[in-house]
Amino acid sequence: MAEMDNCIGNTGLQDRVVIVTGAGKGIGRAACLHLARRGAKVLVNNRRHPGELDAQTSAAQLAALIRSEGGVAQVNYDDVSDPDAGQHMVQQALKEWGRLDMVYANAAIAQDAAFHALDLSQLRSIIDAGLLGTLSLFHAAWPIFRQQKFGRALASTSSAGRFGNHGLTAYAASKGAIESLIRSLAIEGNKYGIFCNALSPYAFSQMTQAHLPEAWAKVLTPESLAPAIAWLLSPDCQLNGQVLVAGGGRYARSWPVETPAVVGENLVEMWQRLSILDGQVHADSVSAFNCFMQDKA
Repeated sequence: MAEMDNCIGNTGLQDRVVIVTGAGKGIGRAACLHLARRGAKVLVNNRRHPGELDAQTSAAQLAALIRSEGGVAQVNYDDVSDPDAGQHMVQQALKEWGRLDMVYANAAIAQDAAFHALDLSQLRSIIDAGLLGTLSLFHAAWPIFRQQKFGRALASTSSAGRFGNHGLTAYAASKGAIESLIRSLAIEGNKYGIFCNALSPYAFSQMTQAHLPEAWAKVLTPESLAPAIAWLLSPDCQLNGQVLVAGGGRYARSWPVETPAVVGENLVEMWQRLSILDGQVHADSVSAFNCFMQDKA
């Protein structure tokens, strides 16, 4: 982690403007603090909860902390499930600072029930927070990025989006869609200097504590992800269309895999041949996590 942090100079982020959604706690909070401490101007987005006064919100408290350290931050309370939220955030950043360089779509709603136990409106709310929230922010920032021929777009994804998991159907669907979105936007934006990537984090937080062993709480901190987030948003980073898996100072790369084609008429026999994947290290989200953390056990 120190090596990655050292490759991000203050000059790369100084006076750059970034929007971070889902920024009140956890990964978003750690990202905002890290970016602000490296000179970026941060629009901290997190929706109000019922009964909260502005000063009581996690977003306002984070912005106040950044300003107390000499950084620059403003608060945005838009709910990312609102299709207009991205446009509101972009316009606020432009009005406040006159520019926009980077966006980080991190907001999501957790799912803690099986598919049959949720109605369509509940499933839709999970997908809207993750996928629509990302689409809205990226779509609003895209014209700015195209015009200035520069932009960095980053989204939080999840191993659940690649492997699926019990009780995470809508959440996994939104994350899988985000990874496809990132790869497609990377192709479209490349000639305009717009690079789009995804971060697949392992971090112990309020959202993930039910799915990660408590023993990893001190290892998989949100703060350990901040250098990777800053690097992926930095002008110095030339990755495009990639998924970086990160947690606790360790990193992996994820990408789609397709086997060579086989020919035959017996589908059962062909499937057996297709199931022989030399070098395969994991086939589901649990074994993926165990592989990622294997020498820490």
